[in-house]
Amino acid sequence: MGVQSDQIRLIASPSVLQCGGSRYSATAGELKMKKLRFEQLAERHPIDPAQLQGYANAAKVRLEAHHRPPVNFEVSTKGETTLFQVAWQPIEDMQRRSYNNQDDAVRDGAYVMAFAAVEEVEGLVAIGRAETKTGADYYVAPLGTAPEDFEEALRLEVSGTDGGTAATCRARLKQKQEQTRQGSGSEPALAAVVGFKQRLILVERA
Repeated sequence: MGVQSDQIRLIASPSVLQCGGSRYSATAGELKMKKLRFEQLAERHPIDPAQLQGYANAAKVRLEAHHRPPVNFEVSTKGETTLFQVAWQPIEDMQRRSYNNQDDAVRDGAYVMAFAAVEEVEGLVAIGRAETKTGADYYVAPLGTAPEDFEEALRLEVSGTDGGTAATCRARLKQKQEQTRQGSGSEPALAAVVGFKQRLILVERA
């Protein structure tokens, strides 16, 4: 494969690309893969840049525990699956030591991967942290929304997994959908599950 700016083009014709157990057929030039940009989100997501970078560092540590960049991720929502390229700069020993708690890194890394996926498939960006018992982790709103305007906000509940299978992710998604329904928040809600090992992100309305 050759990389040109933000796209990947298949050179062979015809070609078959496999990811996470799914197969994608394409003729040369027909398959263009978008990049799932989980770094530099502060350019579009009005969240503390330092916090977002910390989440991104955690994501890189957990990604690198299983893969070498770049890798292909499936993002699935509303019955449709889109393939994205996920790339990152190899981590350094300081980052590995700083994010050495696996549970914390999976949780925090999942936030930023979910933000990137929700931006791509829903056109929503993170605008603020949700309070305890609202049934969500963050509030998201359409790109360009004033961050203090929560009238168009949705709740976003995020979970990450570092093992298991795609079925594990789907089961977790159902749990998170139910969690949002039981929360005190009245806003519409989304649930997202990030499988670092499985290279899979599921996003669905609750």
